[in-house]
Order: sequence, then structure tokens, then C-alpha cells
Amino acid sequence: MRALTLVIIAAMVFILAYRFYGAFLAAKVLALDPKRRTPAEAHNDGRDYVPTNRWILFGHHFAAIAGAGPLIGPVLAAQFGYLPGTLWILIGAVVAGAVHDMVILFASIRHDGQSLAEIARREVGNFSYWLASVAILFLLIIVLAGASVSVVNALFQSPWGTFTVGITIPIALFIGVYLRWLRPGRIVEATVIGVILIILGVVLGPVIQHSALAPLLTFNKQQLSLMIAAYGFLAAVLPVWLLLVPRDYLSTYMKVGTMLLLAIGVIIVNPVLQMPAVTKFVAGGGPVIPGKVWPFMFITIACGALSGFHALVSSGTTPKMVRNEADVLPIGYGAMLTEGFVALMALIAATVLPAADYFAINSPPEVFAKLGMQVQDLPVLSQLVSENLAGRPGGAVSLAVGMADIFSKIGGLRHLMGYWYHFAIMFEALFILTLIDAGTRVGRYLMQEIGGTVYKPLKDHNWWPGIILTSGIFTLAWGYLLYGGSISTIWPLFGVNNQLLGSMALAIGTTMLIRMGKARYAWTTFIPMVFLSATTITAGYQNIVINYLPKQNYLLAGISAVMLIMVILIIADSVRVWIQLLSGSKPGTKVRAPLTGTTK
Repeated sequence: MRALTLVIIAAMVFILAYRFYGAFLAAKVLALDPKRRTPAEAHNDGRDYVPTNRWILFGHHFAAIAGAGPLIGPVLAAQFGYLPGTLWILIGAVVAGAVHDMVILFASIRHDGQSLAEIARREVGNFSYWLASVAILFLLIIVLAGASVSVVNALFQSPWGTFTVGITIPIALFIGVYLRWLRPGRIVEATVIGVILIILGVVLGPVIQHSALAPLLTFNKQQLSLMIAAYGFLAAVLPVWLLLVPRDYLSTYMKVGTMLLLAIGVIIVNPVLQMPAVTKFVAGGGPVIPGKVWPFMFITIACGALSGFHALVSSGTTPKMVRNEADVLPIGYGAMLTEGFVALMALIAATVLPAADYFAINSPPEVFAKLGMQVQDLPVLSQLVSENLAGRPGGAVSLAVGMADIFSKIGGLRHLMGYWYHFAIMFEALFILTLIDAGTRVGRYLMQEIGGTVYKPLKDHNWWPGIILTSGIFTLAWGYLLYGGSISTIWPLFGVNNQLLGSMALAIGTTMLIRMGKARYAWTTFIPMVFLSATTITAGYQNIVINYLPKQNYLLAGISAVMLIMVILIIADSVRVWIQLLSGSKPGTKVRAPLTGTTK
């Protein structure tokens, strides 16, 4: 199959889904009210609650949710062929992922911008609140440590990469000040300046690498680990308008722009997808993902179709900045569809490589040798990018090679493939770094809520001692794992735990819809929840009995088991509430606060 066919299909599916299914959710299921006062307006404090232009907020939200998942997950899932991943991205993003994000964003706005755990308390009960709080904190620590390891591995001993990624931070600070004090309201003007500066940072990367500044920008893994943790702390403490929002939305232009450039490259080059539609590994035994297509493909693709982490952003920074409730549609539903398109482009970039080359990159050499495959273009590609590409599993390298290969075929630019390859690696690093800043801030919010039950001033988002203390403790937790950990010790837990959180969020969203008198529309969240729960619980069980216990990794097995039990209990607690609500009683009225907001 030609790649162009998939691009056209994806564009049509996502446009029609937004126009019809997204509009149905906005008008009928959630009944968005543009006249209703949002938490950003009601509690505008200039730090966390800040009414924000919908397109700037779209950029922030997309940057926060689009971490490593939509890039790495689909690339790894290419092991099963291009067809299974394509179908799940298109269907999952439309009827599951975008619904999940939109409903939780709406729920948080109607609950005063509170976290998913607090929504669980008000909609389900105190039991679910405490389970959700522990589960979310645990997941956040694992996600941020694992994502940070990816950035460290991409940037260590790389002055070009360190400069290109690092320069976005002072640029964001400048744009934040520019819009706040120098030229208030000049969004287009500030955006143009910011994008030009970011592009300049990319262009100057190779110059920096060969200049006298290179030694000053060359760091080892331990140094980068400390620097990234420090960045996460600052992102959690500083006002959102100063660093988080301008950096994320400017990074979004680079992300979306690169994906659009890749789409244009696919249209011009129109490469053939060399990976089969379905490989023999759908039945298991693959070298990249040790399991069958069900349930492991649905866990691996994650953010490209549905991700529980998105619920933390949709009930974290974003709902505190929504200026108009009508913006929930483009931000909640639209950003997820955009991420689905990114995921499909990543899948295309991986599957245009010869199948043997793909497996040679994503498998340890001793494992690839047992497959009986012969590499085709890999030696030439390695020479063009000046790096040995074989035996570098994880998805990032094969994605960068696939993107660089497509870019380099546009207008005879083959001699620039080394530049394209390193640019793609840095492009991936930017995706991950934006997850770190939003995730750390969400963790700070949650720690303040939990700590506030013991010491009330901690709940005050304007109390600086509480802000600094909770930010420091949370950053120290994931920073400790980052400093002494690795992908092999941190990341295996993420896939299952991330989707368990998604199942939990959909259960809470279903409860809210029933409470709102929208039981006839509860199928929009209930059906995805049932499928995701069954898939994820199966994957979690198989991970324990097939992967962890045989390797005597009792810590990971124990943590996985605890997460499975907690989420099952939350879903069971939600079902209890559904039954009582549908039977005419109203459980939880003592803990459930009314949906907030007043008519403008």
C-alpha cells in the first residue's frame, strides 16, 4: 500500500469525526454552555487560573498530552504490521481517546478545575478518591521518570541537541513576558517572533556543535538528569503564563509543523509501506513486543488512540485556563484527533522502512540473528547519518530514520539525511519534555489536594510555602528514579498503568453523565471503558505471570498487582453508584459538590 492512501483516509476520518461525533458530544451529551462562567474567570489569580485564548490553550494542551506515546507507541506496534495499528488509531482516537479527554476536561471545568481524584470523590465517593489519588501519583512518578530517561538518552553528549531543546526555555520566558507586559494581546505578533526564534535554534544547532561552545553544552547522563528535574520543578512553581503555556504552545508549532511537513513529504514521495499489512507476530513471539496483538498492541500505542495520562492534563492545567466552555470541543476533542494524526504519521514513517531493517533497529543483535532476516538498506542508512543504527531498540531511532528517509527524498536532499535524522531525534525530545513540565505541575496540584486534607493551608494554590514544598517533594520522587534508573526498570510499568488510569477516568465520566441525567448517552463512555478495562486487565495479568514473575522481578509484579486491584475496586465502586442512581436513589450526596459555574 502507498502511504498517501493512509494520509487521505486519516484526514477524512478525523475531519468527519470532529464535525459530527464531536459536535454530538458537545451539543447533546455534555450540552456545553458558552454563557456559563468558567473556573479560569471565577478564580483568576494570574498564576494557575488564567483565562487563555483557545488556540494558545489548544497549543498548550496538545503539547502536554502529546509526549512520547504518539511517536514511540505506533512505531513499536508496527511489529504486528501496519493494518492493526492503523485501525486502532483511527477508531480508538475517535470513539475512545477524544471522548475520554473531552468528558474529563468538561468534568473538571464543572468541578471548579479540580483534579481527577477530586472529581472521583465528588461523583463516586471518598473510597474512590483515595484509591484514585494513590494510583495517579504513582503513575505520574513512573511516567515522568520514564519520559525523562528518554530525553537524557537523546541529549547526553550532544551539544546540538542540548542547545536546540534548551533554547526553547528562555524563548518561552521571553514570549511570556512579551505577551504579559511588553505587548499585551499581540498573540499573532508574539507567535511569529517565537516561531522564528525556535527555528533559528534548530538551524544553529549544527553550528553550535562545531563551535567553541560545544564543550559547555556537553553533559553526561547524571548532569542532564539533575537539569531536567530542576526544569520540572521550575515548571511546577512559576506562573503558567511565564513558562509553561508559551513554551508548550510554541513547541506545538514545531510539532504540528514537522508532522505536516512529513505529511507533505509523504504526498510528494508517496513511499510504499514495506511492512506487511499483518505479520506473523500477531500471534505472539515478536522481538519488539513480547505478546499477541491483543491485548498488547492496544497498550503499546497508548497516547495515539487513548491515554489515561490525558485525564491528568484535562483535569490539571487546562481546565484552569479555559476561557469559554465552548472551547472544550476544539481543545478536548480536537487535540486528541490531532494526536491521532501524529500517531499515524509515526506509524507510516516506521513502516516505509524494509521490514528486516525495522526489526534490525528495534531488536538486540542476538535476537535479530534468530529471525533469519537479511537487512537491506540499513548499512547505507547508517553511513548517511554517521551512526550505527542496528540494535537500538525503543522506537525512537527507527522513527527518526523513517522520517529522515522521507525528508531526504524531497528535491534531491539525500546528502542532508544526517541533518534530518538528528533533527527528528530532537523533535522527539521536544514532545517528551513538554510532558514533563505539565506532568510535574499536575503532580503538584494533586499533592496539594491530598496534603490539604491533613494541613488545610496546603490546598491554597496561592500559598507559596505549600507550592514550593509540594513541587519539591514530587520532583524529588521522580527525579530520584530518573537519576538511578533506566528504561528497563521504569518504563515496563507505564503501558499497563496508563491504560488502567484511562479505564478509571472513563468510569468516573460515566458516573458524572448518569448524575447529570444523561444516562441515555452514557454509552459514549461506558463502551470504551468496558473494552479498555478488559484489554488492560488482561495485559496486566499477562505481564505479571509471563514477564515479571519468571524473571523474579517481584517488585514490578507487586506494583502491577496493586494497581490492578485499585482500578478494579474503583470501577466496582462506580458500578455500585450507577445501580443506585438508576434505581432512583442518590448516593454520595454528602460528598458530591454541585457542578460549579454561574451564567455570565
